[in-house]
Amino acid sequence: MRDGLRIAADHYGSPDAEPVLFLHGGGQTRHSWDEAARAVTERGWRAVCADLRGHGESEWSPSGVYSASELANDVKDLVAAVGDQPVIVAASLGGLASMVAAGEAPDQLLRGLVLVDVAPTLEAEGVERIVKFMSAFPEGFESVESAADSIAEYLPHRPRPEDSSGLEKNLRQRADGRWIWHWDPRLLDRYLGGDTVKMTRVEEAAEKITCPTLLLRGSLSDVVSEETAERFVSRLPRAKWRDVSRARHMLAGDANDPFMEAVLGFLDELRSPTGPTW
Repeated sequence: MRDGLRIAADHYGSPDAEPVLFLHGGGQTRHSWDEAARAVTERGWRAVCADLRGHGESEWSPSGVYSASELANDVKDLVAAVGDQPVIVAASLGGLASMVAAGEAPDQLLRGLVLVDVAPTLEAEGVERIVKFMSAFPEGFESVESAADSIAEYLPHRPRPEDSSGLEKNLRQRADGRWIWHWDPRLLDRYLGGDTVKMTRVEEAAEKITCPTLLLRGSLSDVVSEETAERFVSRLPRAKWRDVSRARHMLAGDANDPFMEAVLGFLDELRSPTGPTW
């Protein structure tokens, strides 16, 4: 990145194929997209899944500040590194950064953009629920199973996986043996300090996005309302939205099959001779 931070990423598929860049949400890692990445490569695309700064195996911000400018610059630098004007599939925090990067670019930055349950305006209640969970375990967990139990309580609509080993990718073990989330806790400072997080820059940038854009909203989402989704896409020249049934905020985990059907359908449209018809 332009400030010297190292960003970790996984690559799938042929290096000569058209690229899809996956960006996760706050508190997640690039492994949120493992299944999605394999699915798009089966359709002949190249997938790149990156850890945002402060997450997973990417380095943390030295200042502990994770501003819209820093995150958007990371998106721009990732796009340049991936090359060939990629399609971005981005959830939550990754989606906010992508909207700023795409909207503020002097030329069209992306071939297409899929926003996963994120929009320039978010429901306060849903954001509060997410932040409350992310900040609830500052001392971590005794075991990976304990972390899995906490997630099951947070996501009662989703069956608890019988095998919790995959969760280790979103955790790291401290020297004292406890397991903590694999992200910088300072990410939450702007939310826990009582300050209102200003979305003005995201809103202004998002209205300037010119590439084909698909907003996928969880049908059970408390973060993006139907009214917000409709208002957002109505302001863009080439955008549409659709619900993903049985999903809340984390669509890929809640309802991966209908989620991937929508993503792959969008990618197919981008490849058609006439491009998207909307």
